[in-house]
Amino acid sequence: MITDGSSSLAERLTGIDEIECVTPDLNGVPRGKVMTAEGFLEGRRLQLARGVLLQCIMGGYPAARFYGSDDGDLQLTTEPGRVFRLPWSEPPRGFAICDADELDGRSSGLSTRGLLKRVLAGYAELGLSPVVATELEFFIFDRHNDPQQPFRPPIGLDGQRESGCAAFSVSSGNGLRPFLDEVYRSMAALGLPRDTFMHEMGVSQFEINLLHGDALKLADQTFLFKHLLREVGFKHGLNVVFMAKPLAHMPGSSMHIHQSVVDQAGRNIFNDADGQATAAFHHFIGGQQLALAKFTALFAPNVNSYHRLCHPYASPNNACWSHDNRAAGLRVPASAPVARRVENRLPGADANPYLALAASLGAGLHGLRQQRQPSEPIQGEFEVPVEQRLPCTLHAALERLQGSVLARELFGEEFVEGYIASKTLELTSFFDEITPWERRVLAGQV
Repeated sequence: MITDGSSSLAERLTGIDEIECVTPDLNGVPRGKVMTAEGFLEGRRLQLARGVLLQCIMGGYPAARFYGSDDGDLQLTTEPGRVFRLPWSEPPRGFAICDADELDGRSSGLSTRGLLKRVLAGYAELGLSPVVATELEFFIFDRHNDPQQPFRPPIGLDGQRESGCAAFSVSSGNGLRPFLDEVYRSMAALGLPRDTFMHEMGVSQFEINLLHGDALKLADQTFLFKHLLREVGFKHGLNVVFMAKPLAHMPGSSMHIHQSVVDQAGRNIFNDADGQATAAFHHFIGGQQLALAKFTALFAPNVNSYHRLCHPYASPNNACWSHDNRAAGLRVPASAPVARRVENRLPGADANPYLALAASLGAGLHGLRQQRQPSEPIQGEFEVPVEQRLPCTLHAALERLQGSVLARELFGEEFVEGYIASKTLELTSFFDEITPWERRVLAGQV
């Protein structure tokens, strides 16, 4: 179960009886088992059915052929640095982020954490390492138990609910200070370094940026941070929501990915000795432009994701690139040369961080290997060229993924087919329901 370092880990887990041993499924949902601390520290093998990694967001599974007709077991393994003491838990519990491996030790082709590690190994073969940061947006709502009703922001200190005029406000009048204080304390206890916090443009919408670093570590931090927000929210009677578009007529929530690449000496390969952009910088962008349309279903994985992408300024649905233009899907933020990076603005907050990073970095790796040339950068207001338009529905995005040779090269046939099968089930489930809009608008008109 745990590979090494169990003696020092035992000290950190003093007083803890149970460990939540989890791995991300295709949607980034923590799946696993709760194990006794004693069994965990003894290294007892923990096994999980392969099909769990393809579990639909509704709870069902695609046909067994997509994860092995016998639905055999995987083993969950972890390292001491991926085991945490949950500071908000009463009584105290542990939390272990695990790899999902085949019983012979190979990484499972269905593991999104394993897919990210595979992409990073491709960089390592070139003597390179990606450096990334994630910007996670989310909404904080009151308790909500009626899906027929819209989400509502919490009641503030003034006795009212926020109405949408608080963008970039630093006021604590929304009454969330006790919740945010516990979030900050928990982040510090878990070693999650935060950069900036802000109130975003939506009603009760916020953003916390994690500091840049190693890609696998940042994926783990983002995964853990989302779990933290929801769990601490429950303690405070709040519902933290990572839907891409939970409210009509409001901005959606993104998970922008900032990306650069360093060599073995730690130098940013996007800059030359004079601080100018290099060929590698342009090749990285060229690879991303090539793949964004094919990988859209990995960045925008749910039916709801495409409500967000219908609003192209805040959530650009294109493969254009630009210097500091938020209307472009690929933005190069204004920065000093040493911090030159490419921001992928396509992923939503609902994306699996491991899969989104694997897809984005995998596209960049392909560009570096094939020396792909990007289009010309765009500035100001622009019309998206046809070849840089991305799919606008989950159905269209899955069709693009189905036809992608690059996706199968990077992620394997097993994962691509299993992902499409699971998402097709979700799409079918959505079409089994009739929305209030259809009843209100169409019943008396068609």
